[in-house]
Amino acid sequence: MFGYDVGISGGVTSMDDFLEKFFPAVYHKKHEATEDNYCKFDNQFLQLFTSSLYLAAIVSSFIASFFCKKFGRKPTIQAASIFFLTGAVLNAVAVELGMLIAGRIFLGVGVGFGNQAVPLFISEIAPAKYRGGLNICFQLLITVGILIANLINYATSNVHPYGWRISLGCAAVPAIILAIGSLVIEETPTSLLERGKNEEALRVLRKIRGVDNVDKEYAEILNVIELAKQVKHPFRNLMSRSNRPQLICGTVFQFFQQFTGINVVMFYAPVLFQTMGYGSNGSLLSAVVTDSVNVVSTFVAVFVVDITGRRVLLIEACIQMLAAQSIMGTILAVHLKSANIMPKGSAKLVVILVCVFVSGFAWSWGPLGWLIPSEIFPLETRSAGFFFAVSMNMFCTFLVAQAFLTMLCRMRSGIFFFFAAWIVVMAIFAIFFLPETKGIPIDEMNERVWKKHWFWKRYYEDSDIKKRSQEIQDKSEGGSLE
Repeated sequence: MFGYDVGISGGVTSMDDFLEKFFPAVYHKKHEATEDNYCKFDNQFLQLFTSSLYLAAIVSSFIASFFCKKFGRKPTIQAASIFFLTGAVLNAVAVELGMLIAGRIFLGVGVGFGNQAVPLFISEIAPAKYRGGLNICFQLLITVGILIANLINYATSNVHPYGWRISLGCAAVPAIILAIGSLVIEETPTSLLERGKNEEALRVLRKIRGVDNVDKEYAEILNVIELAKQVKHPFRNLMSRSNRPQLICGTVFQFFQQFTGINVVMFYAPVLFQTMGYGSNGSLLSAVVTDSVNVVSTFVAVFVVDITGRRVLLIEACIQMLAAQSIMGTILAVHLKSANIMPKGSAKLVVILVCVFVSGFAWSWGPLGWLIPSEIFPLETRSAGFFFAVSMNMFCTFLVAQAFLTMLCRMRSGIFFFFAAWIVVMAIFAIFFLPETKGIPIDEMNERVWKKHWFWKRYYEDSDIKKRSQEIQDKSEGGSLE
């Protein structure tokens, strides 16, 4: 559902029937022979059609973080499906721009609820040794949704004048599947225990593990929950020094994920390829090719993330994406001027480089952007911490979606070097500041990962010293009273 919403907007905004109805100024600019190649689609309202979804997702993820904790992961996913379905219907029957944006906002609320609940659901229900691969299935199906969206756009682009309605309305199909699926799944044992449903939690744990003897794991989860219950204000506690490493890494990771420039490709691939001289159908077909690479490459992450670990994939991908972005920027700087058509050979090479870039992202920063934040926070701040991570992702996605077409117009080919510079910073972050979490049980992260990391351990050393000092002081005062 999320992937479909990401993929559908770029193709729809390149359809003449859609532009003529809702964005006539862009339609006329697109068909003016003298119009600047880089500025054909520069329109704030057109960008708002794409980005409004992510602005709504920021607000809704905050509400969803409380909803997820109070009512559980399963009801949150069910709520997401209802919002998705409402948004899909509104978009399909839209008769004016306000209705169209309202539909995107409903979809954004669905994204906020879904992205808050689903990665947590997977991380809490998965055995530690398979957690990485299972969590990446979340990202894998996002890429499948993007691919399906572009295939549908390709099929409906010649259905005049309502092909765009079919594209937007088909979002109802995955929304219905999500609604039905959310009725079938079990609530996570962690969430059930948090809400005092101990017997049901034990039953579910036995069911999902396939064995009767789950006493050890049940006791470990129960112990963590008892400790978590002592924290009355998780959002306030999240700001404490000992929780800062996870908060920093979780939110910074999301910032970097979006500033790879990936959503430039995912949102606006058809627009980008039209800028390079491909026709409408050719640009949609090129987007389908890159989305196919996206799906296949995500499969790589599913199978290797729990073998190689997280950091190896992240660092390798930085090198791959940096090379692709830099070469793309150079080709566009040399061959795509304001009013010419790019040579076919160069345009095809750019499509290949986009595929190289997408494949690197798809087996690293894409799926791990959801996996790592969902597994690094302790239970007492997990829902609050993941909210901050999801909100950072949605905010940065909104910024990039709202600004990209304007940036393309102003910066031209330099936009690729802008994102390439961020990739260098990301590589430094992954090498020096991001700890490896492969194979570590989710509730043992603090002791086995953060307290042993060369940089982050200082946040715990200071807290431990203060805690010991307080204990000594309490004992001393108790002795004096006696």
